[in-house]
Amino acid sequence: MNTKRITKMALLTAVALILFTVEAQIPAPVPIPGVKLGLANIITVYAMFALGPADTLCILLVRVVLGSMFSGAMISLLYSLSGGLLCYAVMLLLRRVLSERQIWVCSVLGAVAHNAGQMLAAIAILRTTAVAVYFPALLLSGMVTGLFTGLCAQEVLRRLRKA
Repeated sequence: MNTKRITKMALLTAVALILFTVEAQIPAPVPIPGVKLGLANIITVYAMFALGPADTLCILLVRVVLGSMFSGAMISLLYSLSGGLLCYAVMLLLRRVLSERQIWVCSVLGAVAHNAGQMLAAIAILRTTAVAVYFPALLLSGMVTGLFTGLCAQEVLRRLRKA
């Protein structure tokens, strides 16, 4: 790795952690476990299209681990990691067929995959399928927040390419 690449990855990881920390201060929009804005995912979606899969995976893993440490809730590491990796896999596949004008589509489907990964982790950790009652609400919120983060990532990519 060269210095420029490492610096770019470190900067994006820092921005993602800042967004994660800021979002943690915002009250949950609805009283359903797992529903949040996912602002740090703007960076993940941006990185997938701007930097590529390897760098994105590094940024994602560092953000998830450090975010769990910063929040003091290490149990959230399992939920975030399972959701993040499933989201990453979906975005990796979609990256090959979608253009930069369709980043928002990639983000929506990635957010849905993220929520599915979190639900699978919850079922495994809690050893009950009763938590699946939250899945429809998580899917709906994932589509809405995925659209928002995708449009933000698309705009960031567009503006930074001009700069």
